[in-house]
Amino acid sequence: MPLAIVVLGCLLATKQSVAQWEIVHKNIHGHLNELPHQDRQYGAVNRILVLSYNDLPYPLKPCFLYLSHYPEDWEIPKKELIRLWIAEGFIPENKEFLMEDLGEKFLEELIDRSLVQVSRRDYTGTNVETCRVHDLLRELCTKEAREEKFLEIIQQPLHELEVTLAESMLRRISIHRSKSKVYLKGKHPKLRSLLFSQNEESVELCVSKYKSFKFLRVLTLAKRDNYNKRWWHVSTEIGNDNYNKWWHVSTEIGNLQHLRYLKLECDKKMILPRSMGRPIILKSDACAFYWPQGFTSKNIETLKVIVVDEKVAENNAMLRWTNIQSLGIEFTREQYVEPTLILLAKLQRLRSVSLSFLYCSFLDLQPLSQYYHLSKLKLLGRIEDMYGHVLKFLPSNIVKLTLLDCELSQDPMAVLEKLCHLRILYLKEAYIGRKMVCSANGFPKLDYLQMSRLRELEEWEIEEGAMPCLRELELVHVRRLSMLPEGLRYITTLQKLNLVRISSSLEDSIKVIDGKGGEDFYKVRHIPSIHIDDPKIIGADIM
Repeated sequence: MPLAIVVLGCLLATKQSVAQWEIVHKNIHGHLNELPHQDRQYGAVNRILVLSYNDLPYPLKPCFLYLSHYPEDWEIPKKELIRLWIAEGFIPENKEFLMEDLGEKFLEELIDRSLVQVSRRDYTGTNVETCRVHDLLRELCTKEAREEKFLEIIQQPLHELEVTLAESMLRRISIHRSKSKVYLKGKHPKLRSLLFSQNEESVELCVSKYKSFKFLRVLTLAKRDNYNKRWWHVSTEIGNDNYNKWWHVSTEIGNLQHLRYLKLECDKKMILPRSMGRPIILKSDACAFYWPQGFTSKNIETLKVIVVDEKVAENNAMLRWTNIQSLGIEFTREQYVEPTLILLAKLQRLRSVSLSFLYCSFLDLQPLSQYYHLSKLKLLGRIEDMYGHVLKFLPSNIVKLTLLDCELSQDPMAVLEKLCHLRILYLKEAYIGRKMVCSANGFPKLDYLQMSRLRELEEWEIEEGAMPCLRELELVHVRRLSMLPEGLRYITTLQKLNLVRISSSLEDSIKVIDGKGGEDFYKVRHIPSIHIDDPKIIGADIM
């Protein structure tokens, strides 16, 4: 009933007159009169949900029905969902908006109508990261999708690996698997969409010939090394294994002319063919791959990791990625860093960057100061800062920052606290010094801070007025830190304090035993949730 009330309210909010409200009332009231009295409560709920679906603008209906392929209670990644909508052709081309931006608007309207629920928001705190569908709405969604011959759901037999396809099936098929492997049998030459709901486990999909799927719009490939056996989603016609260290993806993928969404995933590095540039939208979640010469698709929006060698660094290939928004780079040599960063500064849509310096040390990060549109940045690898603070070149508009294995010798807080838009900060093995200071008025918008494996940190000072918006603090494996900073008691916004593998002296200083707090308990007594995680006392709650 609460769901029905909210959905009804959202439905009425789209109406502009009392007359339109009366039409909604008549639709519900007339339906109830047709039901036996004992069925009216649930009949009313169902009728409201059906009315809300029927009231959707035509372009939104397939977007809603597409949600039926996700299992019950599934947490749906927003980016994945919108990309699939685009691949399926649900998002029309528009001169005013990019297709992903229009997809965002479609999702927001479904949320405004309470047909979709927000599950998690992203690091900005405003944009949707994942969403869910209420069980009753999913039942409606599944029913309508089946009746409208929109999508067919196949449950993989519990004790079988095989799923048999047939031409009589619908063109969109969602396989709800019971095992990590799925062997497809039969033929379905008109198949357009073959969907799997995947979480942390990838599905090993075995298909005999790619020619059986020449109209396929969505394709997910994976390659795994497991007990010295080689597995991949589609057999050797699509992915061949010429070398032990590399996955040389077959050129046959380029012959899937109707492919609109391609996700490549493997546990080693891959080499892509030139033909890969033919699909309209390419999404790669590969661990890393080398860029083939001639690969110039301007439609790429997300590349998780690309290894930069002299080809990319010298031929300005990156400038052709005019739509790139999220990019991860692994540098093989120091001399590639500066020219590559200079090129990336010219990409106006770039919002998220991950830079790996595992093979470099002495770096010039000055070009980063020109990344005016960047909101998310990760730096991975040792960075020498003996000639001045290397972090001073970070762009001021950063919202989320991750420093991993950087081993900085100078206190990073002196620079980071001046980033006026920073809301989320991860420091893992980022600093090898003994003292850290957060100054008054520093970190004006910081919401979340995690400090992990700062092995040499012994003293942490927080001045009054620092981090005035901090809500969650997590300290992980900071064994040398013997006490929490005095300044914590001034951060009245703090809601959560998570302590993982801390020193016994620090634990004892704040722990409450028989109603009496330790000597430093006054620093944290205002925090509603305090937890200590340790191998000896897993899950203990000190409050």
